[in-house]
Amino acid sequence: MNHANALPSQNQAEFTIPPPYTTNRKSPALWIASHGWRQAHLILLAIVGAIGNAAVTSLVPMITGQAFNLVLDGAEDLPARLLTLALFLTLTQVFRGALQLSRNFGFEVAAQRVERNVRNELYSSLLGKSMTFHNLQPVGDTMARATNDVREVNFFFSPGLNMVIGSLMFLVMPLYLAPRYHPALILTPALFTVLYFVAISYYMRSLEPVTDEVRASFGALNTRLAEALDGIEVVKGAAQEKNEVGRFDKNARRYRDAFVRQGDIEARFWPMLLFFISLAGGLFHALILYSQGLLTVGDVVAYFGILLMLDFPTFTSIWAYSRLALGLAGARRILELMNRENNLDQNSAGFSGQMQGDVAFEGVNFAYDGSEASLSDLNFTVKPGMTVAVVGQTGSGKTTLARLINRTYDVNTGRVLVDGRDVREWNLESLRRQISIIEQDIFLFSQTIRENIAFGNPNASQEEVEKAARMAQAHDFIMTFEKGYDTVIGERGVTLSGGQRQRIALARAFLTDPRILVLDDSTSAIDSATEDMIQRAIFTASRGRTTFIITHRLSQIRWADLILVLRNGQLVASGTHDELMERSLAYRRIFSE
Repeated sequence: MNHANALPSQNQAEFTIPPPYTTNRKSPALWIASHGWRQAHLILLAIVGAIGNAAVTSLVPMITGQAFNLVLDGAEDLPARLLTLALFLTLTQVFRGALQLSRNFGFEVAAQRVERNVRNELYSSLLGKSMTFHNLQPVGDTMARATNDVREVNFFFSPGLNMVIGSLMFLVMPLYLAPRYHPALILTPALFTVLYFVAISYYMRSLEPVTDEVRASFGALNTRLAEALDGIEVVKGAAQEKNEVGRFDKNARRYRDAFVRQGDIEARFWPMLLFFISLAGGLFHALILYSQGLLTVGDVVAYFGILLMLDFPTFTSIWAYSRLALGLAGARRILELMNRENNLDQNSAGFSGQMQGDVAFEGVNFAYDGSEASLSDLNFTVKPGMTVAVVGQTGSGKTTLARLINRTYDVNTGRVLVDGRDVREWNLESLRRQISIIEQDIFLFSQTIRENIAFGNPNASQEEVEKAARMAQAHDFIMTFEKGYDTVIGERGVTLSGGQRQRIALARAFLTDPRILVLDDSTSAIDSATEDMIQRAIFTASRGRTTFIITHRLSQIRWADLILVLRNGQLVASGTHDELMERSLAYRRIFSE
């Protein structure tokens, strides 16, 4: 049967949290713009402040020029007229301060809101990615993108866009005001503006690959650091501290070298030279017009002051455009993460009814990306309420089999059926809520014991939490802690023993009351006395639900209703313990090795 048309689309997120609005992910610039559009009222306020600030700033040289003419002309009531100009100048600068505040306030608040929204969008996207994605994506690099790259998007708006828009207004005012004194005086600011944008265009093209390398090298640096800290026991156990320092130093040098290249480009910033040439050329031009009697001294002073306004776009653009380039580089890395194709989708319109627990594999073949087949032509059927033991040597595909039931991964060919429906036809959330998997490598959050047990059912009462803990034989040791269920455990549960972590994980699974329970070697770190108690708990908990037990312990295998024997990804035998001991050499070898 061909399910290509019946099954959900494969280009959606595994889980999608509907955002309050959509963003344009076609390019970094469009994506940033779509976030900025949501803050249009703040950015508009900032732009009004930027325009007003530049306009009021231009009054300073104009008023100064008038004052020069008044003094040189020996005007009557000179002190009074100069005092009037001084008071007017004071008022304009007070007003300018308010306009600067509106510009900075608008861009800064917009930047913080954009950062918040970007973080939410990225976090939702990461939670929606499949396990295939997370297995291939280094955690350290993800953290670098979720922290520093998101921060660079913030800096794109403030101070980046803030200074760029503010400085552009300082380019416009000389073009508008210079001809007021003489039409020919527009020449210098016009030439400067044209050459300025040519230089900025070249500057941004030169910065793009360098800023991309800055962000990428930081991601590599963070990745190696995260791996070293996550595997610190291995590093210390093998006495590899010096080698790890060397590897970190290599990544740090790469990051430093990228920054040095960025600094080298910034040091050769052509607008600085253009600005000083423009000042000299503009003053010379004005003096020629003065010698011809076309300008007054006050006009020359005012015009030179207007040209000095060009220093703001010149000096701020050295780092303001770098902030834009780094923001775009950060946006590129974030988008690359969010746009990376998923191989699963949530199938929100799929079946979401009550699960009975019937499981069937029909001609299932599966291989991880770029790897040899992990499972080949797997066929078996499990009735609701059965306890199934999955046994086999390391690497035989036992854990992979379990991951196909809850669609952690999708089969390459064949079908996995739950209650007679292909798992791809189920609503993914409904499917996984009714299946619990307890792994050998238990993950606990740095929260209270109660919060860890109630993770799958946050609204559970204290009585329900304690009942689940008693079923998992965890209640007694929990009560030995001073704060009992309110005890905060360390990250990954490092403050607990292996057996304690696994019993809390069992309690977490029991609390959700799954219809299918998978125990992936989940009692490997438990002593014999505790194992006996947990065996009884598992036996009780497995009643009425389908249970898969992946284990090497004969005590757990013997009482299974069905035993599946895997070798090299193939099902080589199935049956009860007595049947397999009688007719399966592969099964007997497992217990003889």
